[in-house]
Amino acid sequence: MFITQISSLKELSYSYYDNTYIMDSDDISFTYFSGATDCLTNLSKLRCSLSLSSEFFYYLSKICHNLQSLNIVFGLDITKVPNELKELISLQNNLKDLKITAAYRGDWKDIIPSLTKHSNTLTKLHLNNVFTDNLSVSFIALFSNLQVIKFSYTTRNFGEKQFSDFEKLQNVNFPKLQYFSIPYHFTKPEYVMKFLENNGKKLKKFVTTEEDYALNLSTAKFCPNLKNLSITIRCDELDTLRIILNSCQYLESIKIRRGVSYLSYKEILETIAIHSPENFCKLEMYNDLLSNSKLLPEDLESFFISWKNRPSKKSFTLLINKTYSSSNISLEENEECMKIIKKYKNLGIIKKFETKFREKI
Repeated sequence: MFITQISSLKELSYSYYDNTYIMDSDDISFTYFSGATDCLTNLSKLRCSLSLSSEFFYYLSKICHNLQSLNIVFGLDITKVPNELKELISLQNNLKDLKITAAYRGDWKDIIPSLTKHSNTLTKLHLNNVFTDNLSVSFIALFSNLQVIKFSYTTRNFGEKQFSDFEKLQNVNFPKLQYFSIPYHFTKPEYVMKFLENNGKKLKKFVTTEEDYALNLSTAKFCPNLKNLSITIRCDELDTLRIILNSCQYLESIKIRRGVSYLSYKEILETIAIHSPENFCKLEMYNDLLSNSKLLPEDLESFFISWKNRPSKKSFTLLINKTYSSSNISLEENEECMKIIKKYKNLGIIKKFETKFREKI
């Protein structure tokens, strides 16, 4: 019914997947339905898993050559990549965006030869690791035009085991790279620092949950053109935050993760008010662990008075993320704080204010 009514499908997701569970849809042979060729020929975005029927990949490889975005899940101990999927990947004319997830001992090494054709067109690459150790990432060096490189994982094991050979990438230059994202304990910090030395000057966005003093300082040193930064700053690194704000003069927003031994709300707000660059206008704070720090009304008032007197006159966005395990009440439950928020919203000083809870990982 759908195929007969859709003249040209642009996006198809053919599996169910989240970070902890994979379950394929029933094998529906819709590729044989009347009108399927016309419907799927111009497909531009595909999300699928390795356990789908090889016939599905075979059929697409015959008619679908214009995929720009491809998201593949390798998992459930399925390690052999169908030749039909390799053929489908090789036959694409302008693949730009690729996400690969290796889950439960899955591995992507078998499709790397099929990806080499796209070394000039691929601009976004996201490698996701779910409960798998020692995955190779050195093949990324093939893709010199990457603008986005993102690593992520969900694993029970920490300790530089998720992406085994990032060391081989530390000296590789990606001349167009603008966005780089790495998770906690993803590899040795010295490898990341060397990577930033070679590529940081071009970066507009850097995301890391790593807790490392030297890495934080190298961000300030090697990434002067950042507009967006997500970083973890501990309680003894207030000077590091000042250095980052003073060094990254194009910075517009920052996300700061904090917890028991991290900077207080007051310290962060005071530092932002005094040292943030001219175009800065957004602060997001992550309260990752049980924290004794509270955002007091007088601290909030003091910050917005300082912000009101800034020469740039940019309105401010304040976002606070907290885990459900936090002992502090939500800011919305503090009447005095909310009066201050409302006051500065009415004055146009606050563009957006929001607190939200998220599950503790």
